[in-house]
Amino acid sequence: MFFGAARFTGGNQVSVGDKLLRFSKAVIATGARASAPPIPGLRDVPYHTNETLFTLTKLPRRLAIIGAGPIGCEMAQSFARFGAEVFLVEAEHGILPREDRDAVEVVQAALQRDGVQLLCCGKDLKLSRAPGGVRLQVSSHGKDYDLVVDELLVAVGRAPNTEALGLDAVGVEYDRKGVKVDDHLRTTNPRIFACGDICSPFQFTHAADFMARIVIQNALFLGRARVSALTIPWATYTSPEIAHVGLYEKEAVTRGIAIDTFTQPLTQVDRAILDGESEGFVKVHVRQGTDEIVGATVVAAHAGDLVSELALAMKSRAGLRTVGATIHPYPTQAEAIRRTGDLYNRTRLTPIVRWLFARWLAMRR
Repeated sequence: MFFGAARFTGGNQVSVGDKLLRFSKAVIATGARASAPPIPGLRDVPYHTNETLFTLTKLPRRLAIIGAGPIGCEMAQSFARFGAEVFLVEAEHGILPREDRDAVEVVQAALQRDGVQLLCCGKDLKLSRAPGGVRLQVSSHGKDYDLVVDELLVAVGRAPNTEALGLDAVGVEYDRKGVKVDDHLRTTNPRIFACGDICSPFQFTHAADFMARIVIQNALFLGRARVSALTIPWATYTSPEIAHVGLYEKEAVTRGIAIDTFTQPLTQVDRAILDGESEGFVKVHVRQGTDEIVGATVVAAHAGDLVSELALAMKSRAGLRTVGATIHPYPTQAEAIRRTGDLYNRTRLTPIVRWLFARWLAMRR
């Protein structure tokens, strides 16, 4: 291991400090960082990102958060529960624009119940210094806000760490989104691979982990593993949590995939009721006319744990019928997942099947 700033110098060489190293294969895993969006006045005011927020040693009385994505929502709810007055500013309507809308409604209601003040559809956002903090001016749903907060968190935008790597010297193509790779995580230089946030739209620790495994297989052991074959679930750790795997309904529509959707509310799951955590649901999408799971969303207190069962089913090609036939301990909140299988099985009782059952039972009398 060599410590220092690394830079490709051409051919199969990389320099680290005053050392020149030769490689047979190389991997770029420099990640990404929080970036500053083009907000008027942002450069003139102090602000935090997810990388610096946890250096705070004192609870701010008033906190503004720009961006209602996963980080923005998680931190907004956390600080509101600590007792801070939190203003969550989002340019789009509502929170978590990427997630299932039914799921978002549940989480948004929870945030607002905890005291988070949501300023969505934010327009004409301006920032400036003010005595004791940061002044924030924004218009939300036709109402103008002029606030002074103690601390500001900017939770939008990520920038890949491509600077000063000397990528041009070794023919590695990149753009503002990061290093360009093929399905085997090889860059435009066949000797050089990349993995993690530097080249992935899935900027999660667990995604980077499994991408690194693909690189090891393909770079060192002549493997042909594909990143497109990965089944990647993720979770937003609000309360309740939102977890997802596979396709959203809107993605299925865009791709022309006809689906059937089965939704099991937690209000009908005994363990969720007993735990006082019945706010949420399990929603599973299957390819129309089959039990093949193509996507799922879970909203629950421990959705990040529950979604793994559905991710495993998708990875192993176990259909929703199999999920429904799998015995779960009682009472558990995972019973909600098994019950989506029951919902699917009920659709198989067509009028013809019902008629055949009636004839069969009549003959058995």
